[in-house]
Amino acid sequence: MRDLQSWLARLEQLHPTEIELGLERVSAVARQLDVTDPARRVITVAGTNGKGSCVRTMEALLRAGGHSTGAYSSPHLLDFNERVRIDGEEVSDQQLIEAFAAVEAARGEISLTYFEFTTLAAFWLFKQAEVEFALLEVGLGGRLDAVNLVDADIAIITSVAVDHEAWLGSDREVIGREKAGILRAGKTFVCADPHPPASVVDISRELDCDSYYFGHEFTLQNQHYELTAEPRLAFGLPTVHLPPPSVAAAITALALAGELPGAEEICEILESLHMPGRCQQLRWRERDLLLDVGHNPAAAEYLAQWLRAHPVAGRTLALMAAMGDKDIAGLVAPLSELVDHWYPALLPGNERAADCPQLTGGLAAAGVAPEQVGADCIPVTERLEQVSRELEAGDRLLVFGSFFTVAAVLGFIRDNSDGQPGS
Repeated sequence: MRDLQSWLARLEQLHPTEIELGLERVSAVARQLDVTDPARRVITVAGTNGKGSCVRTMEALLRAGGHSTGAYSSPHLLDFNERVRIDGEEVSDQQLIEAFAAVEAARGEISLTYFEFTTLAAFWLFKQAEVEFALLEVGLGGRLDAVNLVDADIAIITSVAVDHEAWLGSDREVIGREKAGILRAGKTFVCADPHPPASVVDISRELDCDSYYFGHEFTLQNQHYELTAEPRLAFGLPTVHLPPPSVAAAITALALAGELPGAEEICEILESLHMPGRCQQLRWRERDLLLDVGHNPAAAEYLAQWLRAHPVAGRTLALMAAMGDKDIAGLVAPLSELVDHWYPALLPGNERAADCPQLTGGLAAAGVAPEQVGADCIPVTERLEQVSRELEAGDRLLVFGSFFTVAAVLGFIRDNSDGQPGS
């Protein structure tokens, strides 16, 4: 196969299921590829929310210090290449094609899921580039995720909340145990969750990890970061655009690795650091948009905090499309008092997407009054065009509910070529 899209289409058909947790198959291929150690130093990040922000922060800080990096994250918004970055740049189609060919040759008769195959491709690219740091974002859970075939020098858990119940369990203790599967005996562990489940704490103790917890050994509050353990640090920060606990965990991990830049340089980097799809502000057709991929109640809580901290003169309207297996009422509830009108929307062709009764039912269950809800459910891009015409000066349109929702809007704006990222 000569083009990337053909490869990706084939990978989607290779395995009978989209997800199959377990490390036996993927580890066997990793050994054949010789990618069980994709970099000289590995930092693995698990968590319900904030993983991508943590990886992005570490990547920027390490690059500022002159270190070579390989960053792996998922899912992507517009292009698959977003998932694999080397030295801060997305890898090319040709690099991915070469990596996929290498994995294909190594796997023999072993069946791999899409995520397992692409994870191995990322590791192969990092090994070929001889990066110093591999920054790895767990796809789902931790213990049985393909990323966990690599032993991390530093493990980070950003947050533990209820999500992906069908795979991880329905309470924080069970989910925390899965995420703590990335910890390694005697290694460093950084936890950004201010209230970690007992299961996480217990496992870190059983493994005798050198553990650092947000709110205890390190904090970030009122634009002030402090690490009370060695090496002791304390300095002011600008207003950060990413979740503060994730940013604090990134700073702490690099401080413990002995690779943190100076405070002044950290401030310069964080002042301009943003994540696509995370409280992303756009100016489109002379209207203000705010895009967020949040898709669970914990993410909605953070989004609500952001909205309170960034009020607008006019109304806040919400365009929401979500997956049918998510807690839609829980996704809406934290935002119910901050949104003036709701526009439920559909994602045609996505089998997991919620239908109109699920969306309107979730809004009603969250206490949203019927008169605050759009009367019909139409596709996301049609809804975007419709609602954008209703926005007035000072209004804001919030687009959220899933990665697919934000991707659909970003793709539509890109194709129309008249949207520019806001500040």
